[in-house]
Formats: sequence, structure tokens, C-alpha cells
Amino acid sequence: MNVLIAEDYAPTRLLLEALLDTWGYTVTSARDGDEAWNILCEPEHPHLVILDWMMPGIEGPEIVRRLQERTSQKPYYAIIITSRNNRGSAAHALDSGADDFVGKPFDNDELRARVAVGYRMNCLQTALSEHIQELTQVLNRVKQLEGVIPICMYCKKIRDDQNSWHQLEKYISEHSEAHFNHGACPLCAEEQMEIIRSMKQTPR
Repeated sequence: MNVLIAEDYAPTRLLLEALLDTWGYTVTSARDGDEAWNILCEPEHPHLVILDWMMPGIEGPEIVRRLQERTSQKPYYAIIITSRNNRGSAAHALDSGADDFVGKPFDNDELRARVAVGYRMNCLQTALSEHIQELTQVLNRVKQLEGVIPICMYCKKIRDDQNSWHQLEKYISEHSEAHFNHGACPLCAEEQMEIIRSMKQTPR
């Protein structure tokens, strides 16, 4: 997974890059908030982000707030890091929409665990989003057969929107994912047997 690091203090940024690389992540770095936001506006951008709270340009909580306002099929997971390590700061960061808050100086193992949580959450939310899209597609296909369908009371053909008549199974196949396996119900089977017996008994 690609992780965006937005940190203006070079030593911290380089440390984060090295740690994430060691943990198996692909890293994209930004030196300030404006650069970070430009990266997040690109078509293919990271969805797991680590943002410094105070940095030139757009600050971390503001970036998170903008991400929350953006309509996206794939969700974000945002971690804010800052030296403002107190309850008020943590509450403010989480209220802005951040998913986690890490104080500086951070413990490497704790940060690794928190990033791993972000990775798992992102994977779960992405899978959920994909399932919702699949369900929406199924419901759209079902809706194609909703409403009043004109059907002949004698031959059972169905009339489409172009006023053309089609066999029932052909119409349903074209408007759904259904497939047909033809057979005969007991009543029709008996009627057909009667016809066959009558034909055999009729003198030629």
C-alpha cells in the first residue's frame, strides 16, 4: 500500500520514510501541506496518509477536513502526528475527521502498530465499498423488470418499449441475468402424452 507522508521537518520526514519502507509500504512524501494536497488531488493517490499538524501551507487537520468533504468510492485513513501532545490536541485532531493521533516524539513500534491498523481498516472499507457497488449493480438489474409489463393473454409474449413482441424467456434473458432450462410441468406433460396417444390411435 502507498502511504503519503506530509512533514516539513526533514529529519522526521526521512525517519518516517525509512521506517515505512522497512515495514513494507510504498512511500510518497510531501514537504508541506500544499504539496500534500496536490498529491491527494491526483487520480492515483495514497489513501493512507500521515500528516504533520503544523506545517507550511495547509495544516494537517484542514487536509483531513477536505478529505472528509470529498466524495470518494475508496475511503481514506488519516493519522495526524504532532508535538502538541495533549488531550485537547488529540480531541481537536479527531474532531477534524482524523482516524488516529500520534504525539512526537513517537515510539517506532507504536507507530508501526497504528499504521498497520490503518492498513487493515483501509482494506476492510475498500472491500465493503466494492460489495456495495456489486449490490447496487444487482439491484439496478432487478429494477429493469419492475413496473407493468404488457403480456399477451393468449400466447404470453411480452411487448417491449418499441412495441415489438417477444417470447417470455427471450425478454427476461435480455433484461436480467436469468438463464432458462426448459422442461414441462406435470399438467402440460400429461396433455402432451394424451396428444401422442391420440395420434397413435388415429387410423391412417
